[in-house]
Amino acid sequence: MYSLKAIHIAGGVFTLIVGSLLHFVWEWSGYSDLTAVFSAVNESTWEHLKLIFVPFVVFSVYEYARYGKHTPCFFAVKARSVLLGMMTIITVFYTYTGILGENYFMLDISTFVLGVVISYLYSYRHMTAPIKPSFAYTEPLAVCVLLVIMAAFTVFTFVPPAMGLFRPPEF
Repeated sequence: MYSLKAIHIAGGVFTLIVGSLLHFVWEWSGYSDLTAVFSAVNESTWEHLKLIFVPFVVFSVYEYARYGKHTPCFFAVKARSVLLGMMTIITVFYTYTGILGENYFMLDISTFVLGVVISYLYSYRHMTAPIKPSFAYTEPLAVCVLLVIMAAFTVFTFVPPAMGLFRPPEF
């Protein structure tokens, strides 16, 4: 049996590899609408958030089957973890591009890696910590949050709002 630490490290590696591949899946699929739901269809920040969200949630399903059924507040921790990673990507990307005036490929990759690392560190820390009473009633809400994010990725891929987050950067 693997330790929780080893599982989280494997999850981080899985998310980095699968997330990187998801950057290209839509093109590889011949621009399939089905793959557009879970892979990036343009260079917008919104589309790049799928690269962390989708593999993180897929790996969380594996974790749930492995140990999560017996872990209090499993989905609350996972939802908070992936949201933290996504917010890290948004914050770091817009901060560094605001300062430098343009985006750089290596910094974009580093931003993704940082988001993944923070997600799994948060998850590991909270999976191994004593359960907080504030987490006790949040499982149904956490599952709803994850489902709403998945629905938003679907809708906003095909009908993106006219906001900067949903448009490819223009430098």
